[in-house]
Amino acid sequence: MAQNRVLLCAPKSGSGKTMITCGIITLLKKKGLNVAAFKCGPDYIDPMFHRQVLGVPSGNLDTYFTEPETLRYLLKQKAEKADITVIEGVMGYYDGLGGVEPEASAYDVSRVTKTPTILVIDGKGSSLSLTAIVKGFKEFKEDSNIQGVILNRTNGMIYERLKDVILQETGVKPLGYVPEIKDLEVPSRHLGLVAPEEIKSFQTWSETLADAMGDTLDIDGIIALSKEAPLVEGKSPELPKLSYSAGQEKVKVGVAFDAAFSFYYTENFELMEQMGAEIVRFSPIEDQEIPKGVSALMFGGGYPEIYAKELSDNTSMLQSIRAAIQAGMPCIAECGGFMYLNQSLEDAEGVKHSLVGALSGDAYPVNKLSRFGYIEATAEKDGLLAKKGEKIRGHEFHYWDCTENGEAFTAAKPVGKRSWQCIFQTETLEAGFPHFYFYNHPEMLFRYLEAAKTYGIGQNTAPQTDTNNTDTQGETL
Repeated sequence: MAQNRVLLCAPKSGSGKTMITCGIITLLKKKGLNVAAFKCGPDYIDPMFHRQVLGVPSGNLDTYFTEPETLRYLLKQKAEKADITVIEGVMGYYDGLGGVEPEASAYDVSRVTKTPTILVIDGKGSSLSLTAIVKGFKEFKEDSNIQGVILNRTNGMIYERLKDVILQETGVKPLGYVPEIKDLEVPSRHLGLVAPEEIKSFQTWSETLADAMGDTLDIDGIIALSKEAPLVEGKSPELPKLSYSAGQEKVKVGVAFDAAFSFYYTENFELMEQMGAEIVRFSPIEDQEIPKGVSALMFGGGYPEIYAKELSDNTSMLQSIRAAIQAGMPCIAECGGFMYLNQSLEDAEGVKHSLVGALSGDAYPVNKLSRFGYIEATAEKDGLLAKKGEKIRGHEFHYWDCTENGEAFTAAKPVGKRSWQCIFQTETLEAGFPHFYFYNHPEMLFRYLEAAKTYGIGQNTAPQTDTNNTDTQGETL
């Protein structure tokens, strides 16, 4: 099957690639095409935005997290089911590990997948000099794959004068321009994009954006370029699978999913399902107890600090979670989910809110990114996910810290010598600030599911829920 695709990149953040990516996806949908999307790098917000607002399947492609064969497999799974796939780059095109290496850059994804790439340039205040930028980016690496360019914040007169010059001087095909439209710049995307009114407002924005770009972008040229993408053949790593006896129910994993907790890699969910588990979502804000029948819990990142009062006021949910964890129900908690399991969380106004109390720390704001970026975590002892000495790659991104961050793993930056201890890990619990991408080490996720299966057999049922509460109980992701 065809795997038509393009990758959009830019010289730097703030060039307009996210806005233009959204406009292109919407225009492609208006033409009746089945669109899929990806985001390069460790990003939750953009793929969630693609799925919930633009209504297209989306995931992450990251060459730091996965081997090339695995990354091509992940691309193929979605791309061969779509008419066209749009991949959004990250930061500047060549910006990778430590800011000095191309590994984990958007270029690296384009190189590994041989995807035709479109350079988005902020043209305000420039004219002929834009040609030099295009030429420099194309020729910086022999296999840059840059085949198209879109000029952002440029008027039609400048574009008409420049397009032939750019093509002649660089061999890169101009694919349109976007005038400066201040009212349609990407608005601040709030939290988890789960409120219906928020999604509706962004859908209106994307439709208006597409209308504004429809006359100035060469959407047919973009489609034609996507058809030049070669087929990719990837390979999934060998995945262990849960075994079930006749009539035995699947392991059910309760995933916290609401405005406070929404930062998850969709690939981690897909892995759990391939391994034989079922995902059941619930809301720590709205629901009264964890869902009936789950034998494991997962709390992702998000914005618990924004909803600290609502989370704290839901005492029946706090008690339900605390009792389940104390009873030995396997649990993974990352970043915001980790903060939620602690004794308290101080919000941005300095108000302290009591939370689950399964851990003894207190979370507090530091007003800056703390331990930001890629990490490789090495287990210092055996536990729920990892055996001593095993490594897994992930990342940290948080403006809050905690008085107790754990010592079960040592996290190290991939470039430089910085390292620190982190994460609590017991036989039934893994909790800390790092986010893990489990395609990097699927066996760790499988151990969690096996522990859930063992717990479920021993308990027969999870703690009971209020059967009258049907807000989100029992919904599958």
